[in-house]
Amino acid sequence: MNKQGGSLLQKEGTRTVLASLISIVIGLAVGSVLVLVVGLFSSNLGLASAWEGIRLIFLGLFSTGRDQVGVLTWGFNPRSVGNMLFRATPLILTGLSVSVAFKTGLFNIGAPGQYLMGTMTTLAIALGIPSSALPGPVIWLLAFLSGILAGALWGCIPGLVKSFLNINEVLACIMTNWMAANLVTWFFDGSKFCNTVENTKSGYIYKTSYGLTQVDGAWTYVDGNGVQTAKLGLDKLFPGSQVNGGILIAILIAIGIYILMSKTTLGYQLKACGSNRHAARYAGINDKRNIVLSMAIAGALSGAGAALYCLAGNTEFFWSTYQSLPAEGFNGIPVALLAANSPIGVVFTGCFMSMLNIVGLQLTNLTAYNEYITDVIISVIVYLSAFSLVIKMMLNSRKKDKGLDAAPGAPSPDSPSEPDGSDAVSTEKGGEQA
Repeated sequence: MNKQGGSLLQKEGTRTVLASLISIVIGLAVGSVLVLVVGLFSSNLGLASAWEGIRLIFLGLFSTGRDQVGVLTWGFNPRSVGNMLFRATPLILTGLSVSVAFKTGLFNIGAPGQYLMGTMTTLAIALGIPSSALPGPVIWLLAFLSGILAGALWGCIPGLVKSFLNINEVLACIMTNWMAANLVTWFFDGSKFCNTVENTKSGYIYKTSYGLTQVDGAWTYVDGNGVQTAKLGLDKLFPGSQVNGGILIAILIAIGIYILMSKTTLGYQLKACGSNRHAARYAGINDKRNIVLSMAIAGALSGAGAALYCLAGNTEFFWSTYQSLPAEGFNGIPVALLAANSPIGVVFTGCFMSMLNIVGLQLTNLTAYNEYITDVIISVIVYLSAFSLVIKMMLNSRKKDKGLDAAPGAPSPDSPSEPDGSDAVSTEKGGEQA
């Protein structure tokens, strides 16, 4: 029994999970300490408020609000869980994007740009095709596939300059990010897709639930064209939330990426190029093609994340993006790091990062704290996830030390340190042979 337990702890996957869990626990602990310090030193708060904030950090997803007396109530909150799954969808796909590139030895920091190109193409197709010309589900499928294709093509650019010009993919990705930001801004600036005035907001793109139809000889957008992701019954499980079938599509894509990278020849070639590009070339693998293909797959995943988010039918997109990049692209990096680039692990870490966003909203709505505390937690977890390899090395060294102490042939402290004659003779012979 002990032997089985020891072998389980010595597995690489177990140590990887432990390293990620340690990073998460430390991040949550730092957030709790921050809440406690702010509560104790603030005149508007106190120890009771600090205790409420700490509980929300760990269990905010299951907070149902406050009762009539003002006490926090707990239980299953379908709205929070559903919104968590909805927000996790793009994070899972951008995390997969970064993970695939990592496995092939590339750092895809260009996920924000690929995400933007997927957004632009998806919205252009979903809003540009009249709902009277094609059925809503067909327009949805075309928009989804076009978003994937746009992300893949944009991801090819860093892959091409890396493989043929040997330009670092990080520099190329940074350039393509800002190129995409300005291109998307130019495309939507003053376009027919822009809802210039809506209540107090301006410059927002129409939601995909609006359709382009002809009224009195003029094209206009009206509500209810059916170009939105189907709920697939999830709205009944999580009433009042934004959840839809996109989370199921993201999980299926994650399973597909796992099969691709672990069970196929192409996945083996991609990982071989990541391990040693020159050795892979010597073995007959086309390293240049696989580098471009890896970045194309990564870009397609980012584009898929953008497409699913925009096709929800209840999301908005602000066209002026030249001054900032979408957070979903950058947040895919810590999602991949926490999952140790495991496609299946990305599903769970993406949900965890999304849960922290929900927790931030709960802190803002139910206490005097604000959601920026969760940003501190996320930043600490991101920082520690970059050192997950160090944590794994510490776990490895600890297991090795225990293994040496428990080795059956290890000398005890009471045994003599000098070897007997037979050992000395064999050592001398070994030295002469060497």
